[in-house]
Amino acid sequence: MSNLFEFDLVFALGEGEHDVFELADAVYALGFDDAVVGTGQAGLLAVALEVEGEQPDQVILEAARTILPHLPKGSTLREVRPDLVSLADVAKKLSVQRQALQKRKVPQPAVQGLYRVTELAKSLEQQVEQPTAGARRPRFSMDAAKPWLAAGAGAQTVNARMALGELDPQSLQPRKRST
Repeated sequence: MSNLFEFDLVFALGEGEHDVFELADAVYALGFDDAVVGTGQAGLLAVALEVEGEQPDQVILEAARTILPHLPKGSTLREVRPDLVSLADVAKKLSVQRQALQKRKVPQPAVQGLYRVTELAKSLEQQVEQPTAGARRPRFSMDAAKPWLAAGAGAQTVNARMALGELDPQSLQPRKRST
């Protein structure tokens, strides 16, 4: 059974000037017709995707491996999102105000007000499925955010493998372990 995953790939572009329209066209030409491509920060390219597949980390890596060779020489995968998220990020996906989440029991932030998306997803799903006796039932639906939340574990896995040096961010191939 195939699942839908919603995630962002953030690439650090190789040296030089880059035409954002050419970069976007390259992504679309690869079959990612619904991608949202942006260059909000100099030297970075973000590609927001919705892709079907079985395992989130494999879906993410396959998409990144498809796109990366078509980017300027020297480009690397810098980050996959969602990984660490704010309550505002999650609230937006749930179509509620951030304050609605602040009133809920949520896990502790991992770092500077950012939460691990997998921990938040688990907590929120549990609150929807098993509301606390006497507490107000959550007024948000997890359905709209499900593809984004489902991609979180894959994003964390890919980011961790790159951070630990197990995955080369330029080729996206496993690095050989030295003995």
